[in-house]
Order: sequence, then structure tokens, then C-alpha cells
Amino acid sequence: MTATPRPTTRGVVEELLRRIGQGDPDRIADLYAERVDWRLNWPEPEHGRAATPWVRHRSTRADAAAHYRDLAEHHVGDESATRVERILVDGADAVVLGEIRQTSKATGRPYRARFALHLTVEDGLLVRHHLYEDTLAVARAFTDETSQGPSD
Repeated sequence: MTATPRPTTRGVVEELLRRIGQGDPDRIADLYAERVDWRLNWPEPEHGRAATPWVRHRSTRADAAAHYRDLAEHHVGDESATRVERILVDGADAVVLGEIRQTSKATGRPYRARFALHLTVEDGLLVRHHLYEDTLAVARAFTDETSQGPSD
């Protein structure tokens, strides 16, 4: 009897992207380990954070599902698109480069945000999820247009 081959880093990342496109938070979260190093870059804690509750650090598979639920709750579903430009893989690490296009439910404002997503796969599960994106574009879409931060 042959053993089932372990999923490759690229295979896990491609499956993650497929499941994100399908939009089922629990199925997406099934790809994460029970404990995950989850970081989202954000310039300042007070800069639009109340309007963007999904933008926070996480640490568990359940947190991952909650992230995708929060994200869907605050965006107009049929006005979302993500363009993946490249997936770079080096052993257990992968970087996904692309652009997110979303519309805020709260303000109705669309935005585009360039992103780099650093993922690490161990034993077929995601153990690292670090997202670097144009957080200013996101914050502006969810907050008062005239609010540009402390230097106003």
C-alpha cells in the first residue's frame, strides 16, 4: 500500500486561493494549522482600525475562519476581485503577489490594494500568514474621506 503524498507548498497555496475564491470561511480555515503565526501590516493602531475589524493579528485556525467571515461581512461580495500575479515558492515558504479590488459596505467606496502574502506550509498546513498590503487605500475606503491621519 502506498502512502498518500504530502501536499506541496505550491499545492497548498493554490488550494488556499481557490477556497478564498469560493468564500467558505470554515473550508478556508481547514488549511491552517491549529496554531498559526498570523500578521497583517497596519501603520498605526488607531488609523481606521475600528472600521476594519478583520485587520488584526490572529493565532489559531478558528481565528482564521473569523478573519474570512469579518472580511466578507464588511465588503460588497459581488464587487470583489483579486488578481494574483505571481506565486513564488522556496521550500516551505511561498509569496503571493497581486492586487485586491474591494468595495466597502460601510461607505460604498471601492478600493484597490497591492499586496504580498507570505505563507509557510508545514505538514500540509499553513503555519504562517503575513499580509503586506496598501493599508492606506483600505483605511480611506472605510473611514471619512477627509481624514488623513494625525497630520491633518
